[in-house]
Amino acid sequence: MNTELTEEEMRRALFGESEFPVPVINSHVQDTIPDVVIVQQIKAVRKQKTSKSFTPKLRVTLRVGNEFEGKMHEMVHEADTLSSLVAEQEATKTARKKYRFVEVVSVKRM
Repeated sequence: MNTELTEEEMRRALFGESEFPVPVINSHVQDTIPDVVIVQQIKAVRKQKTSKSFTPKLRVTLRVGNEFEGKMHEMVHEADTLSSLVAEQEATKTARKKYRFVEVVSVKRM
């Protein structure tokens, strides 16, 4: 008895007869790609104008000055935020650029 089986015979023994024949790939046929590709131009889509939404603002009133217990000026800062703490910090930061002593008087909604 012949003990050497071919690969095809082993496949038939393990998996049975295949119902569909295996397609033969022709390696000589190559897919051709055209040298020139025509691309359609896409029209630019215009963005629709959105209405300006309500921006929450807080008005921070500060007393500022450069002399200790000296003449103080009142300064108003408008912050685009809902957080009173953030508005206060932002106003203090901008006031410190010009003045040495800064005191927060009030934080109010507009």
